[in-house]
Amino acid sequence: MAETKEKSLSDEKPKPRVRPIVRLGIFLISHSFLVSVVCCTAGVLALFLLPVLAKNTYISENALMPGSASPMLSNQHVSDGNRLVKDLTNPNSKSSETGIESHKIIAQYMLDLGAEVSFHKFHPQMNQFHPLHFFSSPVSGKIQENYSCSSYGINTVGIIRAPRGDGKEAIVLVTPYNALKSGFGEALSLGIAYSVFSLLTQVTWLAKDIIWLVADSQYGEYAAVAAWLREYQTPKFSSLSTPNAEMCPDVNNLFELKGHSISGSKFSNSFRRAGTMAAALVLKVRDQNEQFEDTISIYAEASNGQMPNLDLINVVNYLAVHRQGLRVNVEKLWPLLNSSWLKSLGEIFESLAKVAKSLYPKWKFGIPATEYVEGTATLASSLYYQALGVPTGPHGAFRDYQVDAITLEISPKFSLDKVWRNDILLRGGRLIEGVIRSVNNLLEKFHQSFFLYLLTSPSKFVSVGVYMIAFALLIASLPMVAASLYVDANSSSNCSKGDSSTPSAITDTDEHSIAIRSWRWLNSAKLVFIVHLWGAIVSLLPYFISQIPDCSPTTSFMIWVLLSILSLLTLNSVLASPLACAKATQEKEWALVKSVTISLVFIGLGLMSVINFATAEIGALLMVPMCLLARPLKLDVRAGTLRSFCRLICNLVLGHIAFPPAAFFLLKGMLDGFGNANVGDFWMWVESLWAWNSATYLFIGMVQLPCWVLCVSILFHTC
Repeated sequence: MAETKEKSLSDEKPKPRVRPIVRLGIFLISHSFLVSVVCCTAGVLALFLLPVLAKNTYISENALMPGSASPMLSNQHVSDGNRLVKDLTNPNSKSSETGIESHKIIAQYMLDLGAEVSFHKFHPQMNQFHPLHFFSSPVSGKIQENYSCSSYGINTVGIIRAPRGDGKEAIVLVTPYNALKSGFGEALSLGIAYSVFSLLTQVTWLAKDIIWLVADSQYGEYAAVAAWLREYQTPKFSSLSTPNAEMCPDVNNLFELKGHSISGSKFSNSFRRAGTMAAALVLKVRDQNEQFEDTISIYAEASNGQMPNLDLINVVNYLAVHRQGLRVNVEKLWPLLNSSWLKSLGEIFESLAKVAKSLYPKWKFGIPATEYVEGTATLASSLYYQALGVPTGPHGAFRDYQVDAITLEISPKFSLDKVWRNDILLRGGRLIEGVIRSVNNLLEKFHQSFFLYLLTSPSKFVSVGVYMIAFALLIASLPMVAASLYVDANSSSNCSKGDSSTPSAITDTDEHSIAIRSWRWLNSAKLVFIVHLWGAIVSLLPYFISQIPDCSPTTSFMIWVLLSILSLLTLNSVLASPLACAKATQEKEWALVKSVTISLVFIGLGLMSVINFATAEIGALLMVPMCLLARPLKLDVRAGTLRSFCRLICNLVLGHIAFPPAAFFLLKGMLDGFGNANVGDFWMWVESLWAWNSATYLFIGMVQLPCWVLCVSILFHTC
């Protein structure tokens, strides 16, 4: 008897042990609602905590050594800059309709210093939408036809060869200047640049060539810099004076300049080049006076959220504050500074920090409420401009060629009379000198510090390792909710199909249910594919609408909407599944559609976070709550509970806010007021996105808009 019992025990196979990671996955999927609530709440809370978690900036590259040497810019160099300002503001320099005299004056000043001087003649290029331009090089754009002599822009370029260099590296200094409509601020920026340029022709420590580009900004600051960079990086090997030379006598006068007798100085008709660009500075001076003190504003955002190396901003901030006594400013979303709820939130965080410090004195957590409000406004501005994907200045043209560049705009406190003009020339010149001297010390390109960061002030930043936590928490629940919806939809169908009395009926029912489940999943995936294909078509429609002549923005937007609706109806009628599902199989069809939609939203947000994090973060704030809460309105109405009623209200609100035009007008109303809103503004905003090849445009058309359509279809699903 005992032997039989032992034999039966030995015949039993041990049950396989479930791995801990599998148990965790099953637990998360079975509690997906609780997990999604916790993750979304934690993600939003982590986003509001970013100003508190911001760290002080520091210079990572020891070779920069900002402020280690005394400034060499003297009053003599300032007087040289003043002479150029006086000559440029002289009415005689603006007598020509093309501003030729101003360019000749600047070129002659450069020649007198012994620099190599050349002119770069360019014509403006039209930024038109073209689908393939999103994936092409920066050399794009359509050249305007029917040129005239006045349609050409002329950049003046001066190059100083470094006495200690080998000509393989260069530093670029850019000063935008419109000879036809120049203000005193532009002339003063040229005076600052010239005072630094005159100093650099005399120093012996220079190891990198210096390029001074006076960009002709009559067609836009960015256009002039981008045209020069295209020629610098991709030469065309054509003579400067050949095109339309016989038709433009004023332009030909440019080439009559002759090199001065100073050693090595000469003027060339050909395009001059130096070495690989190590960094670039764009210098501007505002005519408008600052209210409190002399201020320098830093603009760093380039296309698709690209930022320069943080060390470049840190060097400017250190020299401006600790050496020249300037107040450094970065852009803020000013409406947030007066937000009462944001102040209350800052006070809550400040109180929590005091409690935490009383419990553990070494824990340095929290900042004052006023600092939190300013940090949040700066952080929101950094997110906003990075998400737009549009450069905030001509420095953006350099980032297209992987050159670290920023725009510096000086705003003086007092009117620019002779006394304060000399002060601005001296302090601004010494600031530029210090930055150039620090970059000159580098033996390689900027690489030590961060390229992915968000600023909360000129001296505080949030690194990629911190701000990605908020984004990861927001989207972490999406795959779990998608898996839970898929499991629930299939389990409910199994239960409904298993009520048969005979074994043969059970077998037939199981086989039939498996086939139906397969087709149901494919139908849901097919629906999601159709809507995303429609999103790609909607993204391409503006290319054809922009070809319509004399079409106003409002009309273009209405045509876009009508064609989008027509294309959606056409795709649905042509590619929709001809197989009709039974009523029992339609009960959970919306759950499968939601499961596939959430999966693709997770993939789209993940890919976008690699291209432009700011766009992915804002998109997650709009799309994740809408995707998680999407549920047929009929089911909530039938339930009649408080929870279902709250969910119904949230779905209606999120359905309106997540619609791209509605989100645009809501943001525009918060920033500029709702009284100035116009339907055509959305078309003009979209035009600016595709003109700058912003990936945000593709995200809106191919991720956000299809997601919104699918969620709306779930809300109005006929259960």
